[in-house]
Amino acid sequence: MNIGVLGTGTVGQTIASRLVELGHAVTMGARQAGNENATAWAAAHHGRAGTFADAAAYGAIVLNCTNGVGTLDALAAAGEANLAGKVLIDVSNPLDFSAGFPPTLSVANTDSLAERIQAAYPATKVVKSLNTVTASVMVRPDRVPGDHVVFVAGEDADAKEITRGLLGEFGWPEGRVLDLGGIRAARGLEMYLPLWLSLYGAVGTGEFNIAVHTAM
Repeated sequence: MNIGVLGTGTVGQTIASRLVELGHAVTMGARQAGNENATAWAAAHHGRAGTFADAAAYGAIVLNCTNGVGTLDALAAAGEANLAGKVLIDVSNPLDFSAGFPPTLSVANTDSLAERIQAAYPATKVVKSLNTVTASVMVRPDRVPGDHVVFVAGEDADAKEITRGLLGEFGWPEGRVLDLGGIRAARGLEMYLPLWLSLYGAVGTGEFNIAVHTAM
């Protein structure tokens, strides 16, 4: 499958590399053509590098791995026409580091970044997923032992099923992908990040995750 990855940081490069390893063709998009990170990644992984618009146009599926506070600008550069009708997996978090560390959330409580994306691009099928784990665990969940979980949220059932399929390729078993319903559930997924940062500080590594157990 042709897949576009928006973003050239750790998350974008980790996901793009895993997708190539799984046999997909990937274009990594950056704000400007010739981005150093994107071109270096493409050369090392037999992928393609271009602008956000190039990656969005190329992908049958598009993954948003951009910095959350810059996501809407990045998607505007990607172009509404290039995203229309496609599944957009939103991996970003609205972390605002402008006042230092720890970051605050630029969107919270009554809204989420994923909802803002869906509202801005109604013809795009937005699915929130993978934002609750560190990049290495996103694409290789077996780095954390046990039956820990990943979530999906979105309005389009078919888009969530396509996302589940990609998660399965990464190594997430069907029973460990929890569907939280519509895109409004992204509020909780994004607001989990302050707790994730505290957990990171407590356990000393980003390679951890949570499990959900129910009383049966």
